[in-house]
Amino acid sequence: MTDLLLIELAWQLDRLRWVPTPTLDRIVRRDGLCFWRSGEAEPPEPSGMELPDRELASAFCAGCPVLDECLELELRSGGEQTLGIWGGMCEDDRRELHRFWLQRGDRAGRQGGEA
Repeated sequence: MTDLLLIELAWQLDRLRWVPTPTLDRIVRRDGLCFWRSGEAEPPEPSGMELPDRELASAFCAGCPVLDECLELELRSGGEQTLGIWGGMCEDDRRELHRFWLQRGDRAGRQGGEA
């Protein structure tokens, strides 16, 4: 991703900077399409088709109503060590985003970027 896109995304996430982390966690677990509860729909089976990480993340999270909340939550909790698919982004893209995210608002100057 280009730096300009990452900066724009970091600005977009600013609207969530004052939402407490436990609240974000509840929202993502309640409304995230990837969180399946026991007895409900199961996650899709791998198709055997190997997609690049960026495309896989985009496809896996397509249509999710809480992408920004999920991304904000993972940037706070995973930081530079982020793993997996969160907020429709692959690990590499989130690691690049993390440095711009840290520079935004009250996060600037905080070690680890925890809000």
